[in-house]
Amino acid sequence: MNGQDATRGEIARSLLEVARRAGSSAPVTDRDPGFDLAAAYGVSAEIRAHRIAGGETPVGWKIGFTNRTIWDEYDVHAPIWGPVYDSTVDVATDDTTASCGVARLMEPRIEPEIVFRVARPLRAGSSEAELLACIDGVALGFELVQSPYPDWRFRAPDTVAAFALHGLLRHRPFVAVTDDNRDGWFADLSAFTLSLAKDGEVIDRGASENVLGGPLSALKAMVDGLPATALAEPVGPGMIVTTGTLTRAFPVAPGETWATRVEGVPLADIALEITA
Repeated sequence: MNGQDATRGEIARSLLEVARRAGSSAPVTDRDPGFDLAAAYGVSAEIRAHRIAGGETPVGWKIGFTNRTIWDEYDVHAPIWGPVYDSTVDVATDDTTASCGVARLMEPRIEPEIVFRVARPLRAGSSEAELLACIDGVALGFELVQSPYPDWRFRAPDTVAAFALHGLLRHRPFVAVTDDNRDGWFADLSAFTLSLAKDGEVIDRGASENVLGGPLSALKAMVDGLPATALAEPVGPGMIVTTGTLTRAFPVAPGETWATRVEGVPLADIALEITA
């Protein structure tokens, strides 16, 4: 093992240990200003290998920082991505409020997002229409993001190394995309709006255009960028991809109920009660 591999493994093990105890840690870039995105994706690949060895199975991808309206807030100005796992994804199968425990998450925040289900391999260089032709399901979900870095202070490589800040994903059942309705989906996915409510009070509003112009644009950014990273692998049938928050991300605490109201796209809303 060379020195670079050893350092990468050390950072991966450290972040996994911090996550195991829901603790906190200074950003990697504080102690190593040269830690860049290429190195961070190497750490992310190490973490993926550790999690697979521990029995988890990658089932798709989380794309982060696609919402350009919050880039200045976090000082991250381009999308990033990381794996999601069978242990971190669940489906809210009915119309009642689902529950979600956050005790094991680090400074959790909530994000309403569009989730895609892949039917055929997604290829770099494809147009948004070509990508949609490879998708057979769309759902609305809540991503519970987390940060091991106190007060959410970090640089972009830190977020990549820390699981792309993915904690948990809860989404509604997928609505079918077919040859008969694909054109309608393409139009709707670029022009819908959403409100986010906490305990019945609307606290933010978002629009599809916030996420790099639309969820399909966010998907394209990941599909085009993934092959150049240490996480490179095919995005194939059965994989899910959640495409980034449509609103600002808000801190959550046990006892709160969060809900969406989406307009302009034929998706079921989602409500989530936060528990310990």
